[in-house]
Amino acid sequence: MPDTLQHLASTPVLICAPDGAPLRDEQDALDLIGEGLQHDATWVAVPVGRLTDDFFRLRTRVAGDIVQKFVNYRLKLAVVGDISRHTDASNALRDFVRESNRGTQLWFLPDIDALHARLGEV
Repeated sequence: MPDTLQHLASTPVLICAPDGAPLRDEQDALDLIGEGLQHDATWVAVPVGRLTDDFFRLRTRVAGDIVQKFVNYRLKLAVVGDISRHTDASNALRDFVRESNRGTQLWFLPDIDALHARLGEV
């Protein structure tokens, strides 16, 4: 299944396929950003399964590096799926998720329906 552009609450969102390439590092982020820009997306929704465990270990800086690339290119990132396994194991990650969800650049949401609803609130 390929990545697809959908309009959720009138917002163009690149919905990434669950079986796509993993998002492991800055270069993978740039590839995905390029795809998002090519589709004129405002948001990119990445399923949790496409992220490596290092993304959720904040000390590796993978999450920060990837998110910074999205910020630089003015694309917003939604991590979609259950991350409780990771947040249960890390207070720092739990705080990072809470703070991210308060902002407008990076959200951690349980599913695409939650993203759709949240975009409708903005």
